[in-house]
Amino acid sequence: MFTFLSNTTGDPGIMGTWGTLIMIVIMIAVFYFFAIRPQKKQEKETQAMRSALSIGDEIVTIGGIIGIITNITEETITIISSRDRTRIQLLKSSVSRVQVSANASDEEKKEEKN
Repeated sequence: MFTFLSNTTGDPGIMGTWGTLIMIVIMIAVFYFFAIRPQKKQEKETQAMRSALSIGDEIVTIGGIIGIITNITEETITIISSRDRTRIQLLKSSVSRVQVSANASDEEKKEEKN
C-alpha cells in the first residue's frame, strides 16, 4: 500500500520505519479527533448545564422522572414531581436535560414544550 516509503530491495530500511511511525501517529490523531475530543466537549456541556440549574427549571432525569426544581445544594437537588406534589431528592449528576428553563421567557417556554 505504501511502497513509496520503502526501498526497492524488499528490506524496509529507514523509510519503512518512518512510514510505520507516520501511520501510527495518523491513527492516534484520527482516534483523538473522532472519539476523545467530542466526548470531552459533551462532558463540558453537560457539566455546564448541571451547574446552571436554577429553582423553577423543569428537568428530566436519567431515569425519566420529570419534575420542577424546588431546592438546590452543592451535590443534590430537590424536585416536585406529579400533581400530588411528591418531593424527590436527587443527585445533580442524575439530571439528563433541562426541559423548560425558569429563566426563559413565556414564548420560549411554549416553544420548548412543543
